[in-house]
Amino acid sequence: MAEPGARPHAGVRIEGEGFLLRAWRQDDLASLLQHADDPQVPRGLSDRFPHPYTRADGEAFLAGRVVDFAHPVFAIDIDGEACGGIAARPHVGEKAHSAELGYWLGRRHWGCGYMTRVVAAYLDWVVPALGLVRIEANVLDTNPASARVLEKNGFVEEGCRRSALRKPDGLHDLRLFGRVRVG
Repeated sequence: MAEPGARPHAGVRIEGEGFLLRAWRQDDLASLLQHADDPQVPRGLSDRFPHPYTRADGEAFLAGRVVDFAHPVFAIDIDGEACGGIAARPHVGEKAHSAELGYWLGRRHWGCGYMTRVVAAYLDWVVPALGLVRIEANVLDTNPASARVLEKNGFVEEGCRRSALRKPDGLHDLRLFGRVRVG
């Protein structure tokens, strides 16, 4: 098990078409705040991603107090700027062959096809790196674009947890997607 605060994937760099996936750095704070403090960004994300997104939130994230950087948590770097993130949270015990995928991207880059390519490149690396058989992702019912990203990457919708989350505008369904490596 990694030491608390350890970043075993810090040297990983995954280059894709128009983007780079890399470890988050302390000097990403300004760009993180710029892209994360947008009321449209956290609409489809968990409460771990607050709005407004303050300097204290960004500092806590980069210090590893929000997510475990022992897991493969990467910045999405477009044109030299960290403008989103992607991560897999490995399960433990009898589910250790699987992980939960999560991602976000700053609104300036929505609708350009980045996330489909980012998810593809990340999965090509993370599945063998962690020895995964199954990847799953949860998508809020109001986020069809994220569902399309997953479907384009071979995920299948496996179910729906009705009224699973309460957001400021009311209860929402949570759609479950999964991708299983065959063979």
